[in-house]
Amino acid sequence: MVRFFGILIGLFFAGMLVYSFGRGAVDYVSNPPVKAVEYQFHEEPKDVSFKSDGPFGKFDNQQLQRGFQVYKEVCAACHSIRLVAFRNLTDLGYNEDEVKAIAANWPIETPDIDPATGEASTRPSIPADKFPKPFANDVAAAAANNNAIPPDLSLMTKAREGGAPYIYSLLTGYTDPPANLPEANRPGPGLHYNPYFANLNLAMAPPITGDDQVTYSDGTKATVSQMAQDVTAFLIWTAEPSLIKQKQTGWAVIAFLILATILGFLAYKSVWADLKAQKKQKDA
Repeated sequence: MVRFFGILIGLFFAGMLVYSFGRGAVDYVSNPPVKAVEYQFHEEPKDVSFKSDGPFGKFDNQQLQRGFQVYKEVCAACHSIRLVAFRNLTDLGYNEDEVKAIAANWPIETPDIDPATGEASTRPSIPADKFPKPFANDVAAAAANNNAIPPDLSLMTKAREGGAPYIYSLLTGYTDPPANLPEANRPGPGLHYNPYFANLNLAMAPPITGDDQVTYSDGTKATVSQMAQDVTAFLIWTAEPSLIKQKQTGWAVIAFLILATILGFLAYKSVWADLKAQKKQKDA
């Protein structure tokens, strides 16, 4: 009797499952979901590659220095890189004297405490300091940027879906809204249309406005695409400065594992060869 009721209960739940699935399929076919406007007009990141990509990729210090220059002259007025210290710039090929000069001449001084009065003050940065924030606090940042707080860029290429290609696409993706974009989704006051941004409109004005916005010391032509790619490469480095060392360590670990596997296999063959020989002698 218990088994009979158990079968009935199982058939009931199986029937409910089949009914729910069938009802859902019918509803989906008869009333297909309508894609949101943001989904219809949103574009996937552009197909762009960087020299640090792939298992054999390496940073190009010359490009990283150009990217740092773009950050300094274009982005630093609004965006911080609070996880990076001035002394880390030696990884980009700058020598100690150059790093000291960059820190001392940085437009924003480092917050400090006056030892005589105990009051808050500022001082010129030194290599050991992290890059100072461009605004004293979030209230000041929002007030200066149409109530939008500029995010820190230290980990931006790892924090955003799409990574570095997304950052590059966003920087080069500002355009006029298409004619068929609904009025409700058009950029309002202080907003700018960019199909690579999640909701199509963002408060940040185009940071890279045209060719030759910066002058590269190595003579590279500063096109919009070049500047966007260089500063994105720099942000790849800020997000993961030890990337190349990690790749090198990974290859060393793989080589060790391959060698250990070969040695283990040879040891296995040697041990079992002796055991097989002993077994044959006993059988004989």
